[in-house]
Amino acid sequence: MQKGQIVKALSGFYYVESQGKIFQCRARGKFRKNDQKPLVGDYCEFSIENNNEGYILTLLDRKNELVRPPICNIDQALLVFSAKEPDMNTLLLDRFLILIEHLNIQPIICISKIDLIDFSEIQSVMQPYIEAEYQVYYFSSKEKQGLNDIQKVFKNKITVITGQSGVGKSSLLNALDIHLNIDTNQISKALGRGKHTTRHVELLKMYDGYVADTPGFSSLELSMEPVELAQAYHDFYTLSASCKFRGCLHDSEPSCAIKQAVKDNIITKERYEHYLMFLKEVKEQKERRYG
Repeated sequence: MQKGQIVKALSGFYYVESQGKIFQCRARGKFRKNDQKPLVGDYCEFSIENNNEGYILTLLDRKNELVRPPICNIDQALLVFSAKEPDMNTLLLDRFLILIEHLNIQPIICISKIDLIDFSEIQSVMQPYIEAEYQVYYFSSKEKQGLNDIQKVFKNKITVITGQSGVGKSSLLNALDIHLNIDTNQISKALGRGKHTTRHVELLKMYDGYVADTPGFSSLELSMEPVELAQAYHDFYTLSASCKFRGCLHDSEPSCAIKQAVKDNIITKERYEHYLMFLKEVKEQKERRYG
C-alpha cells in the first residue's frame, strides 16, 4: 500500500501522484456505499496491481473542501484583481477574503494590469491590506512585470487561482508557464467584464507546487453563521479577543475591539462598512432559513 495525492480525475479514473510518478486508479465501491467521493487534492492510500494501475483504498482527512470547483486540501488562493479594465473593486475583494479565510485557505492578493494605471494609485488602495498583513503582489502579464516574485509562492503548496472575471487569471498562468496555453478572450469593453471561462479542474505542476486553474467560485454566497463571519478575517479574529462579549458581532455591542480599531485607524472605515454589509446579508439569510 502506498500514499499519494489525486492530481486529476477523468472518466471514473483518478490519477495519483506518489514519489514523482503518476498512477491510474479506480475508487473502491465502498466509497459509493459510504457516500464518499474522491476529489482532486485528496491524499489517499492506494494499491498497485499491474502496469501502474490500481485502486484507491482510503481517503485521508481533508483540511478544507470546495464544492465547485470540486477540489480539496487547498493551501492558498491567489485572488487576482485588476488595477484597470475592470476597475479595482474592494467590495468584491473583501467578499473573496471572507470566503477564502473562512475555508482556512491563505489568501494572496495579486493585482494585475499595473501597466494601465499610475502605480501610486493602486498602491494607495492596497496599503490598508498590507497593513492588515495580507500578502499583496503587483504584476503585468503583458509587460512581464512582477512575475518572478509570484513564482516563489507556489513551492510545496496547492494553489487555486480565482478573482473577478476578466482580470487576467489565465493570462497570469500563461505568462508564468507558456506550456499551459489556456484560452483567453479579449475583454468585452461594452460589458465591462470578461467573457472568458476556463473549462475544467486539474492540478498542474508549477514551480515545485500544484496549481488548479479553475472557473472560480460558482457562488459568492456567504454560507456561514454571523458569528463565523465576525471571525473570518484573520485580523478581526485576533482583535476580537479583546471584545467585552464572547461571540461579539462587532455591530451594536458595547466595548467592541473592532469598532475601537476603526476609530484608531487600525481597520479602515471602508473595510468595516463592507463587513457590516456582509453581516446584514448573513443575518437575512439566517432569517429566511429559520423563518
